Amino acid sequence: MSLPNSPTTTEAARPQASGPAGKRRTNVRWRLFLLLLVLVAVNYIDRGSISVALPIIQKEFNLGPEMVGLLLSAFFWTYALMQVPVGWLIDRFGPRKMVTASCVGWGAATAASGMAGGFLSMFIARMAIGVTEAGVMPAGGKLNALWMHSKERGRGATILDAGAPLGAGVGGILITWLIAAAGGWRMAFIIAGILTVVLGLAIWWYVRDNPREHKAVNDAEAEYIEASHRAEDEAAAAQGATTRRGLLPYMKFRSFWAMCFGWLGFNGVFYGLLTWGPLYLSQAKHFDLKTIGWSTFVIFGAGFIGEILGGTIADKWRESGASANKVMRTLLGISSVVVVGGLVGVTVVPDPITAVILLSVVLFFLRWVGLFWAVPATLGGRTNAGVLGGAMNLSGNIAGMVTPIAVGFIVGATGGYTWALLYFVASAVIMGISVLTLDYSKRLPV
Repeated sequence: MSLPNSPTTTEAARPQASGPAGKRRTNVRWRLFLLLLVLVAVNYIDRGSISVALPIIQKEFNLGPEMVGLLLSAFFWTYALMQVPVGWLIDRFGPRKMVTASCVGWGAATAASGMAGGFLSMFIARMAIGVTEAGVMPAGGKLNALWMHSKERGRGATILDAGAPLGAGVGGILITWLIAAAGGWRMAFIIAGILTVVLGLAIWWYVRDNPREHKAVNDAEAEYIEASHRAEDEAAAAQGATTRRGLLPYMKFRSFWAMCFGWLGFNGVFYGLLTWGPLYLSQAKHFDLKTIGWSTFVIFGAGFIGEILGGTIADKWRESGASANKVMRTLLGISSVVVVGGLVGVTVVPDPITAVILLSVVLFFLRWVGLFWAVPATLGGRTNAGVLGGAMNLSGNIAGMVTPIAVGFIVGATGGYTWALLYFVASAVIMGISVLTLDYSKRLPV
């Protein structure tokens, strides 16, 4: 996302194929974001692994729906509570250190979850995964602000966030295969944790906090990014919005709250389907473990494709001269309407294949809201993108805390999933109101 165009901003922010003296620029920023895509995908494979294995774990630990909901929520309590502190740490120490520590830590916690002996030890392990994974998405939002040209941040945001549906989709197949190959869910979790630690080392090796610090970035690419930053800084200076701030000054603005509630509504739908989706397919549609894996792949794979497409449409439309508000409100408004309609459809269709198709359509359009990861940089600039990204993700993960528990009690009380799906519809309505309220065109003057 970019700031409103002025003569200075437009000239500096217009993408060019080459840099100073006609030298062709490198594209390290895109390779870095592909690595972050893999990182976020692994993040969601690990956090969603329990949902895929849940039919087995539920029987082994003898858990009712209410206890299942509580177990699924454990991750989100610590993950949410860490968002604002970790956002401040990212702004203070840089995203490279924080995302590396996060990756290594959650790999160790995932492996530990494979050794859980019962509900309590699994609950504690899931809370540890929440603490250690907390830095990934705010750090990614910060890197989007630091590495991407203002006209490329829509794609940067959606490449980063597309790892969520990709990980959820691939994870459905990968974890079911790993469970079969390793002889059970415990060894599958341990292997997944070890591989995650290895990925953390790769992150430390390749990621840098500044394009100039990366050996593979040439002057043309660095200057291309820095020209966009200078244009943004000039516009921000005119608004008096260039210094590092805490979170409190932003809380008086409507756009801050629209950002938070939009992400809360989005995650009310996404985390609900991520945590309870496999069990819904098992209990309501009578799918076996293998069919659950493939259905999850189709549903969340559609979300991955939709998110990448949404980011590309947004950036191309912006490059054609459309305003930020026109692009974002149109795309995300369409997204909200389709998500609401699709979820209502799932509640009334009995056929399991049709339900999978409708959920795939829901995820395709829902993931357009991944464009929100460009919003912290828009509202707070590079300096405050970390703390605003943390606040946004805190809001989203309040939905992560509440939704699994709420669905557990709804399913336990009603014996079915209809009212749980209507809970997701209400979350989508909150998302829709918020995405149409937010002003995407300017930095907040704090």
